[in-house]
Amino acid sequence: MIAPFMLPAERERLLANGRASAMGEDIDPVPVVKLFTPDANATWLLSELDPDDPGIAFGLCDLGLGAPELGYIALAELAGVRGFLGLPIERDEHFRPDKPLSAYAATARAQGRIIA
Repeated sequence: MIAPFMLPAERERLLANGRASAMGEDIDPVPVVKLFTPDANATWLLSELDPDDPGIAFGLCDLGLGAPELGYIALAELAGVRGFLGLPIERDEHFRPDKPLSAYAATARAQGRIIA
């Protein structure tokens, strides 16, 4: 499944990171894609897709509650998320990661939200 908010090239990079992680490599990749709700405060920085189940992504998740965390999310679940006005999740076309996911996570924990 390719989520409507993910480009094929991004999917391939996410899968490559997922394969490296599954093989036991100690990786800390930069996020590949930033997703957000345009009418709510939720943000996701995704860095990997599970190579055995590409419908599962790994990344930094911030639901706007002041407690961002690293974890897994089903892409099908993301596709169904809507904000307060009913708008779907969007891909931030202008996002250019400049540090590894762990650095975004550290800053997010300190600030209580993803800063990207």
